[in-house]
Amino acid sequence: MYQKNLSGSDIAKKLGLHIRTVYRILDRRGIKRRSSSEQNKIRFLRSPLSFKFKKTLSHKDRELLVAGVMLYFGEGAKTGQTVDLANSDPRILKLFLKFIRKICGVNEDRLRFYLYCFSDQNAVELIDFWCKELGINRDNFTKPYIRKTNRDLSRRMPYGVLHIRYSDSRLLSKILEINSELVKNL
Repeated sequence: MYQKNLSGSDIAKKLGLHIRTVYRILDRRGIKRRSSSEQNKIRFLRSPLSFKFKKTLSHKDRELLVAGVMLYFGEGAKTGQTVDLANSDPRILKLFLKFIRKICGVNEDRLRFYLYCFSDQNAVELIDFWCKELGINRDNFTKPYIRKTNRDLSRRMPYGVLHIRYSDSRLLSKILEINSELVKNL
């Protein structure tokens, strides 16, 4: 049971034994105890998902899936533990938000938005713009990054750059896995 990723306390409960008895038996059989990081990983993999990925897709849903995954392929962060897509185009951000809401079934409370703008822009007005444009809650914004501007800046982003973030390594893995399958099949 221990080698099938049950913890010592789970085994003790299942067999009606004291936990020390379970660990003595493991020691006698020469079964090495897991490190705390190994046990935490097992516990994490057993925990419920924070999203509900849609299983049955209509033709429109399939199109949205492909669009969302390809957008992420071009604009999203591929490392770390967070789904993070950054862009300055409201249409792209609307499409990606629709994808993670409708196809990925993310928990709205865990969505975070991060604004990157310049010091000569009004961050409060930009956040208001994004809230209205994307139908999102102001409370889900983290503190914006405001870059000191130099009058010589040639490239301007009138609405700044908005990051849509969802911290879940399993969702990131799922999106990257689907992307790999799509690229391989095309």
